[in-house]
Amino acid sequence: MELSEAMRSTGTCRYFSDKHVEDEVFYQAFDNARFGPQGGNRQPVRWIVVRDKDTKARLAELYLPYWEAYYAAVIEGSKAVGAVPATVESANYFAHHLAEVPALVVVCAEAEGLHPTDHELDRLSVVGGASIYPTVQNLTLALREQGVATALTTLLCAEEPAVKELLAIPAGYITAAHIAVGYPRDGFPRKLTRTQVNEIAFLDRFDAPMFS
Repeated sequence: MELSEAMRSTGTCRYFSDKHVEDEVFYQAFDNARFGPQGGNRQPVRWIVVRDKDTKARLAELYLPYWEAYYAAVIEGSKAVGAVPATVESANYFAHHLAEVPALVVVCAEAEGLHPTDHELDRLSVVGGASIYPTVQNLTLALREQGVATALTTLLCAEEPAVKELLAIPAGYITAAHIAVGYPRDGFPRKLTRTQVNEIAFLDRFDAPMFS
């Protein structure tokens, strides 16, 4: 598979088949994902693959209240337009069937391996994620290459203490994301909708589009 094809078709999958994802598939994906760029080659990312039925159910139970709060806000706002977007409805299905996904990958990162340079600015600190999320994206692409779909969520990070206790994650590690992994029930998307290049790329200044 061409890299560009993988990047253009690795969308968020919310409908999974019940087909088992073999260890060999995960191994190959992790083997490729680990080459993601990170500061100082600290390699802070660790993965926990959760297949146990009861553990997945507990993670789904922790996840659902955060989704329900968001969904309720969308429903309230949708009264004006009279409909809920299909993407939100698919996400609602996903939330209520999270425990049925073949595997959930919990993304952990060693806090000492992160080097945020923006934590003193008067805004949300995000730079520490630069040593985490490129590797996470590598994983989704490496799985896509093997015909395996993913859905990345960060809602469950709000329940980090409970997740750490449930999964025996040691002190000094944080949870950075959770990835649903499995074979897609309905195949991969043929076309993803994204903002055009001429609206997101600028030259020298933010008010100077690079491409017309």
